[in-house]
Amino acid sequence: MTDEPESPERPADRESPVGAPVVRADPAVTGERAREAVGFDPDDPESVTLAAETVRSFAEETHGSEDHVYMLRGAAACAALVRGVGSYKEAAERAGGDVSVGFIRKWARVHDLPQAIRRHVARGHIAPTAAKHIARVAGDARYALAWAALENDLTVREIRRLASEVNDDTSVEDALAAHDVTFGRMTLTLPSTEYIELRRRASLSNRTPDDLVAEALAAYLRE
Repeated sequence: MTDEPESPERPADRESPVGAPVVRADPAVTGERAREAVGFDPDDPESVTLAAETVRSFAEETHGSEDHVYMLRGAAACAALVRGVGSYKEAAERAGGDVSVGFIRKWARVHDLPQAIRRHVARGHIAPTAAKHIARVAGDARYALAWAALENDLTVREIRRLASEVNDDTSVEDALAAHDVTFGRMTLTLPSTEYIELRRRASLSNRTPDDLVAEALAAYLRE
């Protein structure tokens, strides 16, 4: 199941219903744990109560947790609770304990990330704590930081710094360049036949393989 159209109409925010376990319930992403996926319906009082209980438990157990799927469930509970009660303040009060407005806001934003990024969080490729900072920026900058994190093994601290710079009106390209990260660089492994032919055609046309791949990809994405 997908909640997003393909390029070029790519969304920067979540498009599936709040609380729906679109990623967590996908066996291709979470394997056997897909059966354990819990959804939260902000329009169902009983589900909102479950969300409140989940948020409180999540807040008490988040520190030091490395369970990416569990943390996405907590993020979903935060978002559904806010939608169900109407505000971050009321959500924090409903959850009780030491749950703060800031805690709920940060994790609800993670739930709001586009599915393409959330899938990498569920797979363990992007740390949930890093996703919190990616969620602080808007538009294509979210994708840029997420993909840069994947390609360059950026730390949570580095992503936090980059997100702050982008929010201070630095372009994502300039922010990445300032930290010696080349925007748009990725490594591809091709079958031998395609690799040989790509190199051959690039040489004969006095172009780089990058140019030919970009041209072919642009044509493919327009189809």
